[in-house]
Amino acid sequence: MIVAIDGPAGAGKSTVARLLAQRLGYRYLDTGAMYRALTWLAIQRELPLDHADDLAALASASPVSFDADGRVLVAGTDVTASIRKPKIDRLVPVVARHPAVRAVMRERQLALGAEGDVVIEGRDIGTVVAPQAEVKVYLVADEATRAERRTADRPGIGADALATDLRIRDERDAVNMRPSPDAVEIDTTDSTAEEVVHRIEALVRERQPA
Repeated sequence: MIVAIDGPAGAGKSTVARLLAQRLGYRYLDTGAMYRALTWLAIQRELPLDHADDLAALASASPVSFDADGRVLVAGTDVTASIRKPKIDRLVPVVARHPAVRAVMRERQLALGAEGDVVIEGRDIGTVVAPQAEVKVYLVADEATRAERRTADRPGIGADALATDLRIRDERDAVNMRPSPDAVEIDTTDSTAEEVVHRIEALVRERQPA
């Protein structure tokens, strides 16, 4: 089974998807981490981030993978911590905007998702990457709550800067980020991660084969 979890930054996707995967015994696939890993690798290789074809070739030659503990691996290196640095935050949008890069990444995401029993989180999972997903969820939250969560995740960055970043990301992602018509929308503003996980787990149990 594939569980697709989409939504804007700060809606709680990563926390919820990770907890849900643990609860179900499924693999967890963070598609955003894949773009971050590619960005990290391109920087290490001193590859210009505006060279779409070169970036796509790098993504194809060095596919991102995840180990059993959820660590992010690329080119034989564990980059789980490295890809969460502020520098990657700033530069990953430059890499992710290239259609050629997104095409390679989506192919990789499809391959990983095809292995089954996986929770995939991102921005276009239910509409593009895994439209066949048995469970599709779209998480939302009000702007203030999302900004607070991002501040907690990025303590080294000021609240005003993060709020501005959220608005910019929302505008940039608007083209790709829209809920699938058959997705269940969940507002996480006043809910704990555990409460959201419980709701999605119930959807999964309902749709699992008898």
